[in-house]
Amino acid sequence: MGVMDLQVLIDQWRGYVQRHRAVSVADVDEMETHLREQISTLQGAGLSGDEAFIVAVKRMGSMDAISREHSERLWKQLVLVPEKSQGGGGNRELMVVLALAVGAALAVKAGFTWLDGPVLGRNLSLLVLPFLAGYFGWKRQVSARVAGVLLIPFVLTALVLNLYPFEPEGATEVIAAIHAPILLWLVVGLAYTGGDWRSGRRRMDFIRFTGEWVVYLTLLALGGGVLIGLTVGAFGTLDFDIEPVIEDWVLPFGAAGAVIVAAWLVEAKQNVVENIAPVLTRVFTPLTIVMLLALLAALATTRGLTAIDRDLLILMDLILVLVLGLLLYTISARDPLTPPGFFDRLQLLLVVTALAVDVMMLAAMLTRIAEFGSTPNKVVALGMNVVLLVNLAWSGHLGFGFLRGTKTFAALERWQTDYLPVYGMWAAGVIVAIPPSFDFR
Repeated sequence: MGVMDLQVLIDQWRGYVQRHRAVSVADVDEMETHLREQISTLQGAGLSGDEAFIVAVKRMGSMDAISREHSERLWKQLVLVPEKSQGGGGNRELMVVLALAVGAALAVKAGFTWLDGPVLGRNLSLLVLPFLAGYFGWKRQVSARVAGVLLIPFVLTALVLNLYPFEPEGATEVIAAIHAPILLWLVVGLAYTGGDWRSGRRRMDFIRFTGEWVVYLTLLALGGGVLIGLTVGAFGTLDFDIEPVIEDWVLPFGAAGAVIVAAWLVEAKQNVVENIAPVLTRVFTPLTIVMLLALLAALATTRGLTAIDRDLLILMDLILVLVLGLLLYTISARDPLTPPGFFDRLQLLLVVTALAVDVMMLAAMLTRIAEFGSTPNKVVALGMNVVLLVNLAWSGHLGFGFLRGTKTFAALERWQTDYLPVYGMWAAGVIVAIPPSFDFR
């Protein structure tokens, strides 16, 4: 067995361990180090690569025992009672998280105070995401060189967004404001991986983190909304109008702080018992398929591609992005060693249906551009659909091969992780090239 084959086995083992949610990323890193040491020792004793791997995995113990051991440690961390050996590390991390959350909140509050609406919209992600990248840089203990690399995209994005002479509330300004968070989120991903962005395993960890972060952020937003509503209602019965306080202080501080706190919750693995995100993907995948099929049927009844409403095209693009999110997180949450099953077939149906919708949207956009001319929104939407088309097409090919047994699930994982930089390059290209191409209108 070659080195690359052994690496594939180790990556599959790591994915299996990672999907037992009571085990943190740091614990998996430690376990992988022990596994590699065992394999090296066994190979030195004369075993082949695959034999050494099997024996080493057996020596690592059962996943149930590992999960129980790490669940106990995680529970201690969750109730903020650090182990003596940690030297107060749990409390120190909490203090860092709170300081960064307050810093992001103060930055957003300053933005609301000193910047007008359009300028604030362009810079909103720049006011929050550097603090999130800083958290991961601190947690991963990145080198000064990596920290400098992380800083460059934030500085360049800030320069472009604030030096370009955008027409007030023009289309290119809105487009730049929408794509800046996409680009900067991938910079956060670079910090999350500790600078090891070339590692497919680390990229998949970031995809998994993104899915869980969205779930936690949504839960925090819902909980915060209920709490604010109850508070406003309670003070209202006492004839106190606290809505200005809510709008000026609580909402900016809560929204910015929640971005950092949600990331910390994911890192802390407070979902020790089970992870809700894979469950959500299994619920929403069939629902999304039904919706896409219904939309395809409705589109088939239209009189022509130019008759498709512009708002519908925008909604369909958002749906395709949702499909991509479901696909990414389902892949990240799946055990790669499990043979193909019913849900894999359902996932392939989702991809094929989304692919059909994407092709129809591309045809409609090209027809509208040919008849009515190009605009910034049309060009960006067309480009985004092409980016999604390539991903979905090859994902469908690999998924079909996996069901037939001619492709491995690892190939599908590698495709998605290798494709991540494409989204960043696309977002950067939109921010830099589209505004001057349309005279910043």
